[in-house]
Parts: sequence; C-alpha cells; structure tokens
Amino acid sequence: MSETTTAPAPDAQKRDRTHWLYLAVLAAVLAGILVGWLAPGFGKQVGELGTLFVNLIKMMISPVIFCTIVLGIGSVRAAAKVGKVGGLAIGYFLIMSTVALAIGLVVGNLLHPGTGLDIASHAKETAKYVKDAQSAGGTWDFVKDIVPTTLVSSLTSGKVLQTLFIALLVGFGIQAMGTTGEPLLRGVALLQKLVFRILTMILWLAPIGAFGAMANVVARTGLDAVKQLALLMVAFYLTCIVFIFGILGTLLRAVAGVSIFKLCRYLAREYLLIVATSSSESALPRLIAKMQHLGVDRGTVGVVVPTGYSFNLDGTAIYLTMATLFVADAMGKPLSWSEQLGLLVFMIVASKGAAGVTGAGLATLAGGLQSHRPELLDGVGLIVGIDRFMSEARALTNFSGNAVATILVGTWTNTIEPARVRAVLDRQLPFDETTMVDDHQAAAPADKNLVPA
Repeated sequence: MSETTTAPAPDAQKRDRTHWLYLAVLAAVLAGILVGWLAPGFGKQVGELGTLFVNLIKMMISPVIFCTIVLGIGSVRAAAKVGKVGGLAIGYFLIMSTVALAIGLVVGNLLHPGTGLDIASHAKETAKYVKDAQSAGGTWDFVKDIVPTTLVSSLTSGKVLQTLFIALLVGFGIQAMGTTGEPLLRGVALLQKLVFRILTMILWLAPIGAFGAMANVVARTGLDAVKQLALLMVAFYLTCIVFIFGILGTLLRAVAGVSIFKLCRYLAREYLLIVATSSSESALPRLIAKMQHLGVDRGTVGVVVPTGYSFNLDGTAIYLTMATLFVADAMGKPLSWSEQLGLLVFMIVASKGAAGVTGAGLATLAGGLQSHRPELLDGVGLIVGIDRFMSEARALTNFSGNAVATILVGTWTNTIEPARVRAVLDRQLPFDETTMVDDHQAAAPADKNLVPA
C-alpha cells in the first residue's frame, strides 16, 4: 500500500515546478511597488507591460469559453439536464447578488467612510468614466448586445456573453446531431488542448505583467493616496472577507460538506494571478480546468462558470453599494434608504457582463450616479486613485463566488463526485500544472487507495 501511495510523488514534483513562476510573480509585485514609489517616472513608463499581459489573457478568453461550453453541452445527451443546471445557477446568482447588496448597504451605513472629505480637487478625473458609462447604454442595450453580428464575430469581439450565446447554440446543435456530431466534439476537444497549451505559455509572462501593473499604479496614486482612503479600503476588504468565509463558507459547508479554507488553498495560485492582474478574467481558464479536475461534471462547469462571470457579481455588488454611499457622504448629500435601494438595484442590473474587466466597476458606478443622482457624479473622482486596489478585492470575491457556485450547483444536480472532491482538496490527486488540462482524470479510479471511501 505504501508503495502505491508514494508512486505519484515524482509526477507531482514535476508538475509543481511551476511554483517558481508564482514566486516570481510575488517578487515582481514587490519590485513594482518599490519602483513605483522610488522612481514614479519610470513606473508610469512600464505600466503598459501590465496592460499587454492582461490583453494576452483576454485574447484567450473567448476560445476557452467556446470550447468548454460546446464540449460540456455536446457531451450531454439530455438537453433538460443543461436547462436544469442553468436555471439553478441563474436563481442562485440572483439571490447571492441581493445578499451581497444588503451586506454592502449595512456596512456603508454603519461606517460612513466618506464623511468630511473634500473632493473638489478630484472632480475633473470623472470625465473619462462618465464617457464610458454613456457609451455603455442601458439595460436594453445590454440585452441586444448578446446577439453578435456574425457567428465568427462572437469569437473575435471579446464580449463574453456573445461567445456564451454562440457556444450554447453550437453545443445544442451538436447534441441534436447525436452520434453524427461526435467527430465535431473530438475536434473541439483537440482545439481546447491547443488553447490551454497556448495559455500556459502566456502565463509564464505573468511576472513581467505584474511588475508593470504595480509600478504604474503606485507611481500614479502614490502612497499618500492609499493612506487617505484607508478606511474605505479596509472596510471593503473586511466586508469581502466576511462574505467569502462567512456567507459563502457556511453555505458551502452546509450544502456540499466542503471546507471553504481547503477550496481557497486549492485555488491559491489563481488568487495570486488575480492580485497581479487585478482582473478575475485572467483566472477564468484555470478555474474551468480546476473545477473539472475537482470532480464537477464538464457540462455543469461549462454552464455555471462562464455564466457566473457575467451574472454572479458578488464583489461588484458590495463595491457599488459601499462606493455609492461613500461618494454621497463625501459630497455632503447622503442618500435616503429609498434612494439607496433604487439606485443600487439599477447598478446591479447595469453591471451584468462587466465582471472581471478592470475599471468596469468604476464606469458602472459613474453611470448609475449619472442616471439617478447626477449632482453626485463629481464624487467618483475621489476613488479613482484606489480603484485599482478595490478592483482586486472585487475580482477575488467574484472569483470565489463562482467557484463556490460551481460546487453548489453540482451538488444540487448530482453532477459532482464527492469522493474525488475530498481527495483533490486533501492534495491526494494533484492538479496538472504543466498543461492545465486534467489528462489523468480517466486514470483516477485506478488510484482507489487515494480516494476516501
């Protein structure tokens, strides 16, 4: 027995060589902070490195979503099963967004972090975000934008919902073809392996991107800007922590019997990547791969994860609530309870599809204020300096919410293997870091001694 349990060790060590990459990311983040602080001019110049890295990641998002959803739905013979998963996911997303909204309202009204601040010198910085909000359109524009111009443009426009829509159509189309569509599924499976291989190559550039991004943000905001708004930042981070480990953790333990702490440890490298890029989109492909490795059915992962990235915005909901109350207090024009509810419900609806995009939360905040309380719009400029840091907490919370949602929906629909979940979270079935594709899942039943009874 002992020989069997120790056999996977060499492979695990081989796969774990990528830990040097993530140590390099940590070092790059620290170096970026120092460069931005001590040499702000140079820090601003290297800021484009961070933008280029995030753009490389975003370049791969549409192919990853398309392949995952087509394979997930095309492999399921019963269309009703996919519909059940999607319905449960959407219902859960709506409930949790409401809970996140309520938590942000409570914390914002208890702390009043913006009271007594002077925002006149920052007002001019809102122009960019007002323009972004105006170009974004309303809720109906959001719905119309789901349908792409052409079938192929959905993969090139960079819009997640368009890719999701076309992937659903293709997946159900292949499903309806029966055995005739199997060669198409095999072709998409090969394409998915290629996409993940390219993405793995791109991730080795993460330290360069992290260095440029951190150097730029520190150079532009300075350490004083962070100190000035420390109360809002700390309150927001603590609220997100309570939401993840308190609300989501309790729900995960009660429904699936899974520890939120073990799940966070399993996703530690994805959290580090999000912190480095300030975008949860950078970790979307890895979340898909890791949820499949964890034991969640491919069809469930293919529906819940991409949909959650557009509709499950727990961190964004908390941010919009607290940021709005902060701006209103800083302007000396606090909102009544009725105004708070009306304005923020509008923001939650308007923010759908913006998850994971750096700066989208700020543009949504500006759009909501312009629509309901335009006299407060100038106050958005106050938090421009720290939005980068706020964006990290938003992205981490959104990401955690989607990971938990995948496990919960898998449990409710019986599309998850509890024994495999325990084995993976206990580090008995390590994730293949070299390819990000779980090619060893088929061999898992052979390692029966690794899976708790």
